Amino acid sequence: MQTRRKKLCPQCKIASMYVKNNKGERLLVYVIDDGVIIPKDPEHSLDGFDLSKVYCLGCSWHGNPKRLGKV
Repeated sequence: MQTRRKKLCPQCKIASMYVKNNKGERLLVYVIDDGVIIPKDPEHSLDGFDLSKVYCLGCSWHGNPKRLGKV
């Protein structure tokens, strides 16, 4: 099985991100090498969250998950 690599923030180089829903609630996520967003806790669902923009937990960067760098 191939290892999934997490993409990194282009500004501070960490992998921890979050997404928001229309209520402003946050869900911790990772973006993996094929651009797929996965919840940090596999028991949480991405339903209702905007996956077009991710926010970095380490700095002020936010944007399209396709713009993240690789490990």
